[in-house]
Amino acid sequence: MQVPLLDLKRQWQSLREDVLAAITEVADAQACILGPYVKSFETEVAAYSGVPHAIGCASGTDAILLALRALGVADGEEVVTTPYTFFATAGATVNARGRPVFVDIDPVSFNIDPAQIEDVVTERTRVLMPVHLYGQCADMDPIVAIAERHGLGVVEDAAQALGAEDNGRRAGSMGDIGTFSFYPSKNLGGLGDGGMMATTRADLAERLTGLRTHGGMKRYYHQEVGFNSRLDALQAAALSVKLRHLDAWTEGRQQNAAFYDAAFADVDGLTTPAVGAGKRHIYNQYVLRADRRDELRAYLGEHGVGSGIYYPLSLHEQTCFLDLGYKQGQFPESERAARETLSIPVNPDLRDDERAYVVETIRAFYGA
Repeated sequence: MQVPLLDLKRQWQSLREDVLAAITEVADAQACILGPYVKSFETEVAAYSGVPHAIGCASGTDAILLALRALGVADGEEVVTTPYTFFATAGATVNARGRPVFVDIDPVSFNIDPAQIEDVVTERTRVLMPVHLYGQCADMDPIVAIAERHGLGVVEDAAQALGAEDNGRRAGSMGDIGTFSFYPSKNLGGLGDGGMMATTRADLAERLTGLRTHGGMKRYYHQEVGFNSRLDALQAAALSVKLRHLDAWTEGRQQNAAFYDAAFADVDGLTTPAVGAGKRHIYNQYVLRADRRDELRAYLGEHGVGSGIYYPLSLHEQTCFLDLGYKQGQFPESERAARETLSIPVNPDLRDDERAYVVETIRAFYGA
């Protein structure tokens, strides 16, 4: 049996006619840049995320860049974040003319450890940027409290967490700005790149709207130098169709996760994901800690089971960030996670026989 890590074609076949109809409507109207289709999708995402404002942009990476610029990051000011995340978290910080400052992760949730944040806050710190990794929110109450004590902005990197919750609050609604990605592999994925920024603040919504269109609110009039980062109307139309199914897909992911949790509970060498109190985990990925991780991954590949490593190298160890001055061993939990974590198929279209085969194959590797 072949069980890919993610089968986008299966989801596409179930939505093909509806998505093509939506795309055709945009093409027939020739309303291709921003306009009513993007505005409608922005309104839908804002309502889904529990905020009054959502502003579409070209990618999740741009969403972070624009958010940091809107909060005034410049001239090497510091953005406190995690080294265990996708490259864009720190890459966009540098492109916003900021400096990433890393804090190690909590070994259970894989999210930034709030207890370590205040130790690195300096007079140069401008923003705290937690990442809601794998679909589970970081512990936001202490993070927001630290930000308030020091007069800092908060950007939630929620690229993997649309619909996740922390004590009833949706990802993207708890800081100053939440950023989302609609990369095709996300729990709400488009047919290409796309991003969104969510905020409760009208002033930031206005600033972000201007920044995404060359820094101007009115065509040919520019208050500042911004960017060309607009969500494509074709993507917005396709994503609007998909958003109607998102809660059902999340339920499917949660059911698959619960199946795995039970199936691996007695397997020595595996640690299943832990869901924190008050959290709604949407399982953008289902990530195990695994003894002999690389051997397990090779074994799975030999038996037709897809897997992924998110992420094999912490950001402080990346060549382009060596000039930040961090050393190997400085963030031991991030480095350990990079050695031990493995993602297995959890997508909601997974058939019962497929997930059973995944379990059977992993248990056989460990002799369980």
